[in-house]
Amino acid sequence: MDYDIRPLGEQKRIALVAHDLKKGDLLEWAKFNRDVLARHIIVGTGTTGKMLEKTLGIEVIKLQSGPLGGDQQIGAKIAEGEIDFVVFFWDPLAAQPHDPDVKALMRLAVVWNIPMACNRASADFMFSSSLMNEPYERMLPDYETYRQRAILTKGEQEAPGAAEDQSHTGDMPGPDMRGLAAE
Repeated sequence: MDYDIRPLGEQKRIALVAHDLKKGDLLEWAKFNRDVLARHIIVGTGTTGKMLEKTLGIEVIKLQSGPLGGDQQIGAKIAEGEIDFVVFFWDPLAAQPHDPDVKALMRLAVVWNIPMACNRASADFMFSSSLMNEPYERMLPDYETYRQRAILTKGEQEAPGAAEDQSHTGDMPGPDMRGLAAE
Protein backbone atom coordinates (compact mmCIF):
# COMPACT_ATOMS: atom_id res chain seq x y z
CA MET A 1 0.00 0.00 0.00
CA ASP A 2 1.16 3.50 -0.77
CA TYR A 3 1.06 6.27 1.81
CA ASP A 4 0.60 10.02 1.77
CA ILE A 5 2.01 12.24 4.46
CA ARG A 6 -0.45 14.34 6.45
CA PRO A 7 1.38 17.06 8.38
CA LEU A 8 -0.08 17.77 11.81
CA GLY A 9 0.78 21.05 13.48
CA GLU A 10 1.65 21.54 17.11
CA GLN A 11 -2.04 21.97 17.91
CA LYS A 12 -3.89 18.68 17.54
CA ARG A 13 -7.64 18.02 17.30
CA ILE A 14 -8.30 15.55 20.11
CA ALA A 15 -11.52 13.61 20.71
CA LEU A 16 -12.17 12.70 24.36
CA VAL A 17 -14.80 10.02 24.97
CA ALA A 18 -15.71 7.88 27.99
CA HIS A 19 -18.37 5.35 28.84
CA ASP A 20 -20.41 6.12 31.96
CA LEU A 21 -18.36 4.00 34.38
CA LYS A 22 -15.11 5.45 32.96
CA LYS A 23 -16.06 9.15 33.03
CA GLY A 24 -14.49 9.61 36.48
CA ASP A 25 -11.21 8.12 35.25
CA LEU A 26 -11.20 10.36 32.18
CA LEU A 27 -11.96 13.47 34.26
CA GLU A 28 -9.11 12.69 36.69
CA TRP A 29 -6.74 12.05 33.79
CA ALA A 30 -7.86 15.22 32.01
CA LYS A 31 -7.35 17.34 35.16
CA PHE A 32 -3.80 16.01 35.45
CA ASN A 33 -3.21 16.82 31.75
CA ARG A 34 -5.19 20.07 31.68
CA ASP A 35 -2.27 22.26 30.59
CA VAL A 36 -1.47 20.00 27.65
CA LEU A 37 -5.13 19.70 26.65
CA ALA A 38 -5.57 23.47 26.78
CA ARG A 39 -3.06 23.85 23.91
CA HIS A 40 -5.17 21.65 21.62
CA ILE A 41 -8.68 21.62 20.16
CA ILE A 42 -10.87 19.31 22.24
CA VAL A 43 -13.94 17.50 20.93
CA GLY A 44 -16.16 15.46 23.25
CA THR A 45 -19.32 13.44 23.12
CA GLY A 46 -22.43 14.60 25.00
CA THR A 47 -22.16 14.41 28.76
CA THR A 48 -18.42 13.77 28.69
CA GLY A 49 -17.87 17.02 26.79
CA LYS A 50 -19.99 19.00 29.24
CA MET A 51 -18.20 17.48 32.24
CA LEU A 52 -14.77 18.18 30.71
CA GLU A 53 -15.62 21.78 29.90
CA LYS A 54 -16.88 22.43 33.44
CA THR A 55 -14.01 20.59 35.15
CA LEU A 56 -11.16 21.95 33.02
CA GLY A 57 -12.48 25.44 32.31
CA ILE A 58 -11.55 25.13 28.63
CA GLU A 59 -13.73 25.10 25.52
CA VAL A 60 -14.86 21.66 24.37
CA ILE A 61 -16.67 21.14 21.09
CA LYS A 62 -19.62 19.04 22.20
CA LEU A 63 -21.25 16.46 19.93
CA GLN A 64 -24.19 14.15 20.60
CA SER A 65 -24.08 11.63 23.42
CA GLY A 66 -22.48 8.34 22.29
CA PRO A 67 -25.72 6.33 22.19
CA LEU A 68 -27.40 9.17 20.28
CA GLY A 69 -24.77 9.22 17.52
CA GLY A 70 -21.79 10.97 19.10
CA ASP A 71 -19.42 8.06 18.47
CA GLN A 72 -20.53 8.03 14.83
CA GLN A 73 -19.97 11.80 14.63
CA ILE A 74 -16.40 11.33 15.83
CA GLY A 75 -15.93 8.50 13.33
CA ALA A 76 -17.17 10.79 10.56
CA LYS A 77 -14.76 13.51 11.67
CA ILE A 78 -11.91 10.97 11.55
CA ALA A 79 -12.88 9.98 7.99
CA GLU A 80 -13.05 13.66 6.98
CA GLY A 81 -9.60 14.39 8.48
CA GLU A 82 -10.98 16.54 11.31
CA ILE A 83 -9.67 14.47 14.27
CA ASP A 84 -5.96 13.82 14.89
CA PHE A 85 -6.03 11.85 18.14
CA VAL A 86 -8.61 9.90 20.16
CA VAL A 87 -8.71 9.22 23.89
CA PHE A 88 -11.56 6.79 24.50
CA PHE A 89 -11.88 5.31 27.97
CA TRP A 90 -14.31 2.52 27.14
CA ASP A 91 -15.72 0.01 29.56
CA PRO A 92 -14.76 -3.55 28.55
CA LEU A 93 -16.99 -5.08 31.26
CA ALA A 94 -20.31 -3.45 30.40
CA ALA A 95 -22.41 -4.01 27.30
CA GLN A 96 -23.33 -0.75 25.61
CA PRO A 97 -26.48 -0.16 23.55
CA HIS A 98 -24.26 1.39 20.90
CA ASP A 99 -21.46 -1.23 20.80
CA PRO A 100 -21.53 -1.35 16.96
CA ASP A 101 -20.89 2.42 16.91
CA VAL A 102 -17.97 2.03 19.33
CA LYS A 103 -16.46 -0.70 17.17
CA ALA A 104 -16.94 1.44 14.05
CA LEU A 105 -15.19 4.41 15.67
CA MET A 106 -12.25 2.23 16.70
CA ARG A 107 -12.07 0.68 13.22
CA LEU A 108 -11.98 4.11 11.58
CA ALA A 109 -9.16 5.22 13.89
CA VAL A 110 -7.15 2.23 12.67
CA VAL A 111 -8.14 2.71 9.00
CA TRP A 112 -6.98 6.34 9.04
CA ASN A 113 -3.90 5.77 11.25
CA ILE A 114 -5.18 7.88 14.14
CA PRO A 115 -3.48 7.35 17.51
CA MET A 116 -5.99 6.06 20.04
CA ALA A 117 -5.58 5.65 23.77
CA CYS A 118 -8.14 3.35 25.38
CA ASN A 119 -7.07 3.56 29.03
CA ARG A 120 -5.06 5.76 31.41
CA ALA A 121 -1.77 3.97 30.84
CA SER A 122 -1.88 4.29 27.05
CA ALA A 123 -3.07 7.91 27.33
CA ASP A 124 -0.22 8.70 29.77
CA PHE A 125 2.39 7.19 27.46
CA MET A 126 1.03 8.98 24.39
CA PHE A 127 0.58 12.33 26.09
CA SER A 128 4.08 12.23 27.57
CA SER A 129 5.53 11.84 24.07
CA SER A 130 7.30 14.89 22.67
CA LEU A 131 5.20 14.36 19.50
CA MET A 132 2.16 15.75 21.34
CA ASN A 133 3.54 19.29 21.28
CA GLU A 134 5.41 19.45 18.01
CA PRO A 135 4.58 19.02 14.35
CA TYR A 136 4.24 15.43 13.18
CA GLU A 137 4.03 13.84 9.74
CA ARG A 138 1.37 11.13 9.98
CA MET A 139 1.47 8.43 7.33
CA LEU A 140 -1.98 8.32 5.78
CA PRO A 141 -2.85 5.18 3.80
CA ASP A 142 -3.63 5.91 0.16
CA TYR A 143 -6.90 4.13 -0.49
CA GLU A 144 -7.20 5.25 -4.12
CA THR A 145 -6.63 1.69 -5.41
CA TYR A 146 -9.43 0.51 -3.15
CA ARG A 147 -11.74 3.32 -4.31
CA GLN A 148 -11.04 2.51 -7.99
CA ARG A 149 -11.38 -1.31 -7.69
CA ALA A 150 -13.65 -3.13 -10.11
CA ILE A 151 -17.03 -3.99 -8.61
CA LEU A 152 -18.58 -6.98 -10.30
CA THR A 153 -22.30 -7.59 -10.40
CA LYS A 154 -23.66 -11.04 -9.69
CA GLY A 155 -24.09 -11.64 -13.42
CA GLU A 156 -20.49 -10.62 -14.12
CA GLN A 157 -19.20 -12.91 -11.38
CA GLU A 158 -21.01 -15.87 -12.94
CA ALA A 159 -19.60 -15.26 -16.41
CA PRO A 160 -19.70 -18.15 -18.89
CA GLY A 161 -16.87 -20.58 -18.24
CA ALA A 162 -16.39 -19.50 -14.62
CA ALA A 163 -17.80 -22.78 -13.34
CA GLU A 164 -15.30 -24.66 -15.51
CA ASP A 165 -12.31 -23.45 -13.44
CA GLN A 166 -11.15 -26.61 -11.69
CA SER A 167 -7.71 -25.28 -10.63
CA HIS A 168 -8.10 -26.47 -7.04
CA THR A 169 -8.66 -29.93 -5.61
CA GLY A 170 -12.16 -31.33 -5.11
CA ASP A 171 -15.21 -31.74 -7.25
CA MET A 172 -16.66 -28.25 -6.67
CA PRO A 173 -15.63 -25.41 -8.97
CA GLY A 174 -13.39 -22.76 -7.40
CA PRO A 175 -14.41 -19.13 -7.01
CA ASP A 176 -14.04 -16.89 -10.03
CA MET A 177 -11.27 -14.47 -9.03
CA ARG A 178 -11.16 -12.62 -12.35
CA GLY A 179 -11.40 -8.87 -12.05
CA LEU A 180 -10.91 -8.68 -8.30
CA ALA A 181 -8.37 -6.07 -7.29
CA ALA A 182 -5.56 -7.14 -4.99
CA GLU A 183 -6.07 -5.53 -1.63
